[in-house]
Amino acid sequence: MEPQFWTDRWKEGNIGFHRPSVNEHLLEFWPQIDAAPSASVLVPLCGKSLDLHWLVEQGHTVMGNEVVDLAVQDFFKEAQWLPKCEPWGALQRYSCGALHILCGDFFALTPQDIEGVSAWYDRAAQVALPPEMRQAYYQQLANLLPVGAVGLSLSFEYPQDQKSGPPFSVEEDELRALCNGRFSIELLARQDRLAVEPRLAAQGLTRADEAIYRMVRC
Repeated sequence: MEPQFWTDRWKEGNIGFHRPSVNEHLLEFWPQIDAAPSASVLVPLCGKSLDLHWLVEQGHTVMGNEVVDLAVQDFFKEAQWLPKCEPWGALQRYSCGALHILCGDFFALTPQDIEGVSAWYDRAAQVALPPEMRQAYYQQLANLLPVGAVGLSLSFEYPQDQKSGPPFSVEEDELRALCNGRFSIELLARQDRLAVEPRLAAQGLTRADEAIYRMVRC
């Protein structure tokens, strides 16, 4: 997806992917990935997620990344925080305390931009990308993260021919292939979303699962 696609969605207010509360899977499964209590956490394609606040509250330094400047502005405006803004490599860094959001293309990030990061959280990044971009996404993650970095990754699975993305379906077999040689991967849980979100069945889906993974950089 081109950055303009997401910029247009934010300008139009078409952001159904944004949740007004902290993700329940983050609350339940983050303790299981064994991130150090003071770990610096990378959150790709973070939008204005409230998950960022929760991670900071746990004692983490958080390095979010978001390509749409409007999303970053909304995040700090809604938090009633006045961030410091400064050039940061090829991006702009907005900072307030232990929270930093690097505004710009995820693929322009370098390891130096996120130095010290030892964990990551992917709620909506990989499912926002079409199949042809996922290989590059996982290669970039591998380039950015040090060996031993731990991550919590959420994936959405459904028959792709029944609905167009985003969010796209990323099945377990594909995810394991993408991680091969880059990350070890452990399925922590798979939950049936049709049972709790009737709107998905109304959209014509016959199967919709959310899969939660623990990953470690090899």
